[in-house]
Amino acid sequence: MHTHFGNERWHQAAAFALRYDVFVLEQEISLQEEFDALDTNERNYFVVYEGYLAIGTIRYQKKDAVTIQPDRFCVRKEYRGKGIGKQLLLLLEEKAIGDGCLFSVLSAEKTALSFYKSLNYTVNSAEYIEDGILCVEMIKKISS
Repeated sequence: MHTHFGNERWHQAAAFALRYDVFVLEQEISLQEEFDALDTNERNYFVVYEGYLAIGTIRYQKKDAVTIQPDRFCVRKEYRGKGIGKQLLLLLEEKAIGDGCLFSVLSAEKTALSFYKSLNYTVNSAEYIEDGILCVEMIKKISS
């Protein structure tokens, strides 16, 4: 396994293919909701590969000058529970700290709360529906 960060077309295509498998086919989110205006040619992604197979991805975007907003975060079903998601999120936080971020704020599916809590995220909102899925906003201070 290896991880790549960037916005090359081949790399974005791998991230999009994985997002299609997980969010559109598995979770039944519409194509229009999943692939949004933030999916620009300049948008960077972390992707974990096993050979040429994308097995985990997370979109790298800032909410503001001091806040990273991890988004479109998923791991291929048969690779879940192996620490890949944790590795991806920690890599993203490390990059964000280097880019001057102090906080990480994300939209968490309610089914993933224990995962995020294990990484020191705390609930920061009431429940809401995003793309047809029950979510809450979570926050973590990543740098002092």
